[in-house]
Amino acid sequence: MMPDTGDDTDIVTARLRLRRARMEDLPAIHAILSDCRAMLYWSTLPHATLDQSRAWLADMVAASPAETDDFMIEHDGQVIGKAGCWRLPEIGFILHPDFWGKGLAREAVEAAIAHNFAHHPIDAILADVDPRNAASLGLLGSLGFVETGRASNTILVGDDWCDSIYLARARVTPRL
Repeated sequence: MMPDTGDDTDIVTARLRLRRARMEDLPAIHAILSDCRAMLYWSTLPHATLDQSRAWLADMVAASPAETDDFMIEHDGQVIGKAGCWRLPEIGFILHPDFWGKGLAREAVEAAIAHNFAHHPIDAILADVDPRNAASLGLLGSLGFVETGRASNTILVGDDWCDSIYLARARVTPRL
């Protein structure tokens, strides 16, 4: 089932609702951002305090629509993650580990990709993935992303430098 991207605010898929972030999402998003498993390949260490997650969420809520097209992921009315372009055209996503392995990340990311291509004049959606993150690389590969490059020591997380694999998915132009 293709996602409904007609509404600029919400995206509804078979099992999910992607919607704009709200400050009342703080408890759910903190549960994700403070989880060591979820944050293993994220660009920061797990959040140690609620204030860290509050600042992260406030930035998401206040982000400029000209630069950002990002969503909270709801499953059965519960926020379980986020997916979308924090800085266009780069996509990012994170899901609470309790929901891994059920195809929900794929469903959310696929919907976010369709929405971003439908609403922005971008030629491609980009991703920057830690090479150790086989699950994200597999997911993005299955959605048509191809590797465009690699770099070492691109992100300092705590005391450790992490590498990057750069990926892109070109806009698919329908044949006439």
